[in-house]
Amino acid sequence: MGRGILRIYLGAAPGVGKTYAMLSEAHRRVERGTDCVVAFVEHHDRPRTEVMLHGLELLPRRELEYRGTVFTEMDVDAVLERAPAVALVDELAHTNVPGSRNAKRWQDVEELLKAGIDVISTVNIQHLESLGDVVESITGVRQRETVPDEVVRRADQIELVDMSPQALRRRMAHGNIYRPDKMDAALSNYFRPGNLTALRELALLWVADRVDEYLQQYRGEHNIRTTWQARERIVVGLTGGPEGRTLIRRASRMAAKGSGSEILAVYIARSDGLTSASPKELAVQRTLVEDLGGTFHHVIGDDIPAALLEFARGVNATQIVLGSSRRKTWQYIYGPGVGATVARESGPDLDVHIVTHEEVAKGRGLPMARGARLGRARIIWGWLVGVVGPVLLAVVLRGMEDAPGLANDVLLFLFLTVAAALLGGVRPALASAAVGSMLLNYWFTPPTHTLTVQDPENIVAIVIFFAVAVAVSSVVDLAARRTHQAARLRAESEILSFLAGSVLRGETALDALLDRVRETFAMESVALLERSSDVEPWTCAGSVGPAPVTRPDDADVDMPVGDNMALALSGRVLPAEDRRVLGAFAAQAAVVLDRQRLVGEAEQARRLAEGNRIRTALLAAVSHDLRTPLAAIKAAVSSLRSDDVAWSDEDEAELLEGIEDGADRLDHLVGNLLDMSRLQTGTVTPLIREIDLDEVVPMALGGVPEGSVDLDIPETLPMVAVDPGLLERVVANIVENAVKYNPGQEPVAVAASALGGRVELRVVDRGRGVPDEAKERIFEPFQRYGDAPRGAGVGLGLAVSRGFAEAMGGTLDAEDTPGGGLTMVLTLTAAPGGIRAEAELPARATS
Repeated sequence: MGRGILRIYLGAAPGVGKTYAMLSEAHRRVERGTDCVVAFVEHHDRPRTEVMLHGLELLPRRELEYRGTVFTEMDVDAVLERAPAVALVDELAHTNVPGSRNAKRWQDVEELLKAGIDVISTVNIQHLESLGDVVESITGVRQRETVPDEVVRRADQIELVDMSPQALRRRMAHGNIYRPDKMDAALSNYFRPGNLTALRELALLWVADRVDEYLQQYRGEHNIRTTWQARERIVVGLTGGPEGRTLIRRASRMAAKGSGSEILAVYIARSDGLTSASPKELAVQRTLVEDLGGTFHHVIGDDIPAALLEFARGVNATQIVLGSSRRKTWQYIYGPGVGATVARESGPDLDVHIVTHEEVAKGRGLPMARGARLGRARIIWGWLVGVVGPVLLAVVLRGMEDAPGLANDVLLFLFLTVAAALLGGVRPALASAAVGSMLLNYWFTPPTHTLTVQDPENIVAIVIFFAVAVAVSSVVDLAARRTHQAARLRAESEILSFLAGSVLRGETALDALLDRVRETFAMESVALLERSSDVEPWTCAGSVGPAPVTRPDDADVDMPVGDNMALALSGRVLPAEDRRVLGAFAAQAAVVLDRQRLVGEAEQARRLAEGNRIRTALLAAVSHDLRTPLAAIKAAVSSLRSDDVAWSDEDEAELLEGIEDGADRLDHLVGNLLDMSRLQTGTVTPLIREIDLDEVVPMALGGVPEGSVDLDIPETLPMVAVDPGLLERVVANIVENAVKYNPGQEPVAVAASALGGRVELRVVDRGRGVPDEAKERIFEPFQRYGDAPRGAGVGLGLAVSRGFAEAMGGTLDAEDTPGGGLTMVLTLTAAPGGIRAEAELPARATS
């Protein structure tokens, strides 16, 4: 059985009609005879959506009880047993109730797809994980229920359900989305025209990226190399020189003129050793292009213009940005340059921009890695000048009526020999010297047309010519070798300096280091392999690039690091002179890997030490704080069971009250211990829903004496997105702690207010307060500030409260109360569209 097909309806905001569109599609499929069922659809009491459920088969839901409330979730087992052809599953980003089969609904959908069931689902753009920060900056609301982008990207079909902000607000005003009591608040907050426009643009751009992926896949499958100008893609050609930053910024300004434009910076390295650019400068340019929202690419190619054009056409680029050449005027004898070649061969589908910069015509200086290694074109030109050049020169000189004389002929042939040495090195120069000597002897030295020389002076001239030619070519070649060595040492020193700096800075990114190795040596992939012993198989500790090798024997280059570790490179065989730098990289990779593992072990040791500290404190708490109420309960029970004393009704009531108080203290202590354990193990899963603050806070005051708290919760406050059960525990712990340390002259004040997209609850006492240096310590487990008596608790209340607050996306901090005392500030997230209608008077109550 094959995998099912996933179809997703994507919307920019609630109410655009995703669920309605999904149900409409279901009706169309049912009419065509498709076996289609509703696994889970949430109509939110919207009449038009609810009507669309008629005529569709609804599968029963699974009921789960959580914190005294019954919730319903999709019954995955029921769907799998029913095995329909198509299942409708609403709200893909939904978080399931604790105790469900999976934590997230998209995981339930994944099970259905693996079983071969096609799934139609819905999701809003604000629920995509990568857009959480962007949506929060736009709307002021952090989405707690998210779905990984990759889950949505893997969908076989994505359909955007679009609606203009004005139409969506009219739909809201007609009561088609929210109840009338929430309508005005929603229109003035989350559903503002600016918010909806920004969310709509996010959705359109995200879907456009997905469409672009389909387009690239189609072009690749059909081997289409011409550019389809569906969107602007700007390729920036980098040389590793300082002008790269200017080119990137210029391309960024060009991209800003058109919405949806994309920047791709590409550096093309030759496959002949160390790359010819400064690693430091390339790292700066990589960071710059990524900060501007573009991507950096590293390509290997000996023919720079052809590789650049191939890359641009491969990514369906529309524009190429290049810098004006840094060559000096005389250097154009080697060729027209990359910019001119790319512009000539780009064709009508690619626009080439040549950007001026401060480095124009200043010369390239010494190349960082290639040094004087000559390209194939220069060697060919050297041989042509050295061999063909003398022949042509001899033909020209023979055709002249007035010969310049043997001395001048020798100088002209010597000039060609020097030119051959400069272009092609020593071998073309030696060939030029030999050919030139023979031609001089045959054509220009009497007797001509013979290899014999009559005049001894002419013999001396030819010998001196040959000796000078050999000497000049040898000197030129030696200078080239020394230049190459100097350039290589310069490149190696810069790379080693970078490695030393990374050690001093404590950089621990293994992937970044391996990627630097791949770029430096122009490799396809790099892997760091290790094994525990000589007989164990190799395992990969880290890799970059496509298809990394799994054994050093399979690599083109492997550099051992100790006995059981090796750096394996694939792509080409390195010359021996590159292995010294590669060895430094390998040693640094081993150091980085060890550092990463030491950091992980240190973190694990810290957690173990924290656990030991908590266990030690727990034993101390059990030995005293838990035994104290137990002792009181046992004493009261023993007294009641004693036959020696006749207890009055008042005495029995007092003893029973003591038993009840002791049991309540035990329940509170055990509850805090269990909550702290859940926080330490990370098993707290809040069930976030919208609720009014004045529905929860009064319920949390049941454990404090009557009249000890003054409550001020205005009815105009927005609703908050919290777990009501956790919030009640947080408020109860804070208030009980405040009442415990409050001297009693004034009641503890509990007041709430709204600030932007947040709601603050302040609990104010008039005790002796806490110094600034101790304000954070009071939130640590088993901490009791000052001279708190033994038996007053194990010091977990505030620690549990902060943990629960952070689990709900809020904060809990301590501040000084003006005039003396301590104020606990609980900050919570306001629910989107949760502002209620104003009341005539704020609700004040005294507990």
